[in-house]
Amino acid sequence: MTTRETIWRTKPCPDGARKLMECTGITPLQAQLLVQRGISSEEEASSFLNPRLSQLREPFHMKDMEAAVDRIVWAAERGKTVCIYGDFDADGLTATALLCRFLSELGLDVLSYIPSRLEEGYGLNHEAMSTIAESRAKVIVTVDCGSTDLEEIDHALGLGLEVIVTDHHKVPDDLQPPCPLINPHRSGCPFPFKELAGVGVAFCLAAAVRAGLRRKGRFGATREPDLRRLLDLVAIGTLADMVPLVQENRILTTAGLGVLQATSWPGLTALQGVSGISPALVSYEDVAYRLAPLINAAGRMGSALEGLEILTTSDTAVARDLSERLLSLNRERQASENRILERVKSELPSPADMDGRRTLVIWGAGWHRGVLGIVASRLVEQYNRPVLVLSTQNGIAAGSGRSIQGFDLHNALLGLRPILKTFGGHRHAVGLSLDAKDLEALCRGLEEAGREQLDDSDLSPTVETDLELPPSRITCDTVDEIEKLGPFGTGNPQPVFLGRGLKVLEARVVGGRHLKVLLSCDGAVHESIGFGLADRSVPLQKGDRIQAAYTPMMNRWQGIERLQLKLIALDYDSSTA
Repeated sequence: MTTRETIWRTKPCPDGARKLMECTGITPLQAQLLVQRGISSEEEASSFLNPRLSQLREPFHMKDMEAAVDRIVWAAERGKTVCIYGDFDADGLTATALLCRFLSELGLDVLSYIPSRLEEGYGLNHEAMSTIAESRAKVIVTVDCGSTDLEEIDHALGLGLEVIVTDHHKVPDDLQPPCPLINPHRSGCPFPFKELAGVGVAFCLAAAVRAGLRRKGRFGATREPDLRRLLDLVAIGTLADMVPLVQENRILTTAGLGVLQATSWPGLTALQGVSGISPALVSYEDVAYRLAPLINAAGRMGSALEGLEILTTSDTAVARDLSERLLSLNRERQASENRILERVKSELPSPADMDGRRTLVIWGAGWHRGVLGIVASRLVEQYNRPVLVLSTQNGIAAGSGRSIQGFDLHNALLGLRPILKTFGGHRHAVGLSLDAKDLEALCRGLEEAGREQLDDSDLSPTVETDLELPPSRITCDTVDEIEKLGPFGTGNPQPVFLGRGLKVLEARVVGGRHLKVLLSCDGAVHESIGFGLADRSVPLQKGDRIQAAYTPMMNRWQGIERLQLKLIALDYDSSTA
């Protein structure tokens, strides 16, 4: 069960739902959910429910896009070799694969460089710039990194390289880059949508380069690259990076999921196979929780190059072998993560006995740095506090942090910048390193920020539901209504309903972490699954009456579909006590 301090809230029924339903012909449930998401006009609803690629904004509105296109066109016309420098996560790898494929199709000689998470860390570094300069590459295009690596960019320029940066991370307002820098967050960038993933920015660059070459008459006798074939990569990177699924991101992801159903890339087909995904039914959850972790596993556990190779290979046999390798690496990742979690949980007090602490900073010697961000996320789920998890080695502590709603972790660490060696991220997730001797100072500084910004109510787990809806009223048609509002994720959360007075018929733990419950409501029996709820619940007893926050879904496996409830949270139902 959730703790007694858990706050349960159901959103009020919004005004305007009936009017939206009448003018659009959508169902009452869809109308209420859309208005709750700030969509109240017929035009907004039509755009949301029918996202089209034609709705994408002009990429040339991005600051420095013209200059970047000119340099890539220059490289294409003179046969210069281009190196794509990417990040080691799924967003960076899909962005790297996208530009490698696109530029290769244009006839350019393309190389790639992915830094090692464990040995080089995030972003550009001097040694990598020198290595690239010693190759045949003359132009570096970064994806998902590089915005603030000004010293490294200057080093590359001094070596005679052209540099173009594409990124989506936040940057200082006074940033003065020495090269074209395409980042919607830049001060003075007129592009109206700021929340693209790194792969989304890379796609915009590809679209602009194609338009630039078209203006020069490049495609008079040759076929233009079909950018739609790259949208499966855009969908994977966007969903993996958990950016808001609205506007451009919603358009690109919706189209990309459609492309992924019939992908032409052997690696993606192989990954779907080992993940147990039916290509014709691939969903946003399949991508976010099955495909993306496999792609990320390579960078987390060793070299991200295998993750990039499976996204670019045209060899079916190689793709099959790589998919099995990534599946094995992901299992190693899960085992390493669980080992660290078990040790941490054995040393920490329970969430109810935190003795007033607002934040958590945890470290251990030799912990695998590739899984620390996931460990931090799991601890945030359990303790509902900002968490930093670090590994110490040779006098250096390095790791990741995750935060809760209402606490800007990036901003809090800005105040501790003097003791940090490296640092970057955003309000909800950060990466950092510092001298191990400064860990206690880090604890004190973060706790001070927590006491300034968080009160007891912020630390109480909150369960928010869209409306009260008994599971007995859920049908397959209801699930279909809901799925038309997808893809879901940050910015467009999956609808969650409140069910009261549910009777437990059977409950058991599956997979070590998940809770499988058979529930009865108004005489109807419902299968339900609570992912990750086993370690946040007390054992359920047959006959218990509970309330549940849930999302209805179709469980599709080996061609069989059945209605199932995905449990978000459980608690005793006081109204039946």
